[in-house]
Amino acid sequence: MEPIHRPLYELDNSALLDLLPDIPLWVKCPDYDRVDWLNKFVTYMWPYLDKAVCARIRSMTEPIFAEYIGKFQIEAIEFDNLSLGTLPPEIHGLKVCETNENELVMEPAVRWAGNPNIVLVLKLLSFRITLQLVDLQIFAAPRITLKPLVPTLPCFAAVVVSLLEKPEVDFGMTILGGDIMAIPGLYQFVQKTIKKQVASLYHWPQTLEIPILDAATVAVKKPVGILHVKIVRAQKLLKKDILGTSDPYVKLFLTGESLPAKKTTIKKRNLNPEWNEKFKLIVKDPQSQVLHLQVYDWDKVGTHDHLGMQLVPLKTLTPYETTEFNLDLLKHTNIITDPQDKKKRGNIVVELTYAPFREESIKIDGPQDGYGRQESGFDRPSDSELFSGAGLLSVMVQGAEDVEGERHNNPYAVVLFRGETKKTKMIKRTRDPLWNEEFQFMLEEPPLNENIHIDVMSKRTGISFRSKEFLGYVDINLTDVVHNGRINQKYHLINSKNGVIHVEIRWTTV
Repeated sequence: MEPIHRPLYELDNSALLDLLPDIPLWVKCPDYDRVDWLNKFVTYMWPYLDKAVCARIRSMTEPIFAEYIGKFQIEAIEFDNLSLGTLPPEIHGLKVCETNENELVMEPAVRWAGNPNIVLVLKLLSFRITLQLVDLQIFAAPRITLKPLVPTLPCFAAVVVSLLEKPEVDFGMTILGGDIMAIPGLYQFVQKTIKKQVASLYHWPQTLEIPILDAATVAVKKPVGILHVKIVRAQKLLKKDILGTSDPYVKLFLTGESLPAKKTTIKKRNLNPEWNEKFKLIVKDPQSQVLHLQVYDWDKVGTHDHLGMQLVPLKTLTPYETTEFNLDLLKHTNIITDPQDKKKRGNIVVELTYAPFREESIKIDGPQDGYGRQESGFDRPSDSELFSGAGLLSVMVQGAEDVEGERHNNPYAVVLFRGETKKTKMIKRTRDPLWNEEFQFMLEEPPLNENIHIDVMSKRTGISFRSKEFLGYVDINLTDVVHNGRINQKYHLINSKNGVIHVEIRWTTV
């Protein structure tokens, strides 16, 4: 007999309610996407996922079972069979969430009506008790976050999983051939207990973090402090000019940095120059970085003559203590390669102070044994500490969207603050550039009630009289950055139709 087909609009409310639970989430909610391809992928991979997950279950439960051996006359607890069956879970929809952070957030809706073969054997005195799990059904709405995104395959360092809602779990359990779930009140008790235990472990904001890449291979070193350098004086420098004198100046930089070296002023015709000039250098790794000091003789024409150099490892400094160094200048640091060069090159006097930044306000405990739950705690400094003293203003220009020029679209960003100008690289032929470039400004005091100005420009790649084009700008007040330590937002560009720029700004104090 042929089934009767009727359109949906002819069905009554009760018939529609019976149908609704079977309608996939991507049909009922436009935020979710249909992922038939992903379900097909899981289906092909399921035999291998089954073995991998079961191996993980065995390794995780072994220490748990071991705690009960010897108690309550229990001799052994072991799996007689452990298989997730042949039916894979099905993803009824997937939502990808957009955030301003350096991460990818996905929220799948997972349903699994499986046929697992899970048999647990409990050896108690001379008895052998067998427990079997049957008719397993699970509905869960996890949040899966890949973070941070890094330029090393597979391009994310960890997978963080949490549950948005308590999972729905339904199953039966047989023991000695009988269904123990038929005992009055036991089924509801077991269901409630499972939900409570799972929720206490992984219900958001609690998370399960699974590391993928070694932190050492993907770590992006961030500034951890400021090195205060005072170039005091030099004495008995070499004579390089025809008149028996020199025009010395000093270049200084830290290893591991691509920033241009800083320079003192030039002291004309002076072999014993006095500078007393102060500089600040950003420190990222005080245990490995080294301060390079190089003294040159300035020449109006040609290359500048090298008078001498010295190195100061930052690990020799005590934080917050000013140390004076009187260093003999060397031709180079590798004396073994040139043992005949024993010419006196004079000496240089410098004062160094390393000032570490205060610890970040958000402290996250890392995972243990490869897996772990993490929670956030806050340890904020007082207002008197926050709004006084020197610090580092870091401006990360992430990217822009819908920026459009009249003649060309080769956008770049220009950051202006306190007379300093910084530029990102130019991205050719795009309206949605991704720069991901960071600029830093060392300040003597917090930038309260100050603005930072960012222009988005486009530049023609060829020769033209009108090579540059203005695509929009934004002025960002820094008061919130000082109060909160960080902002990470998207801003609508002024004088742009739909343009948006994504900027992250941090204020770190010493």
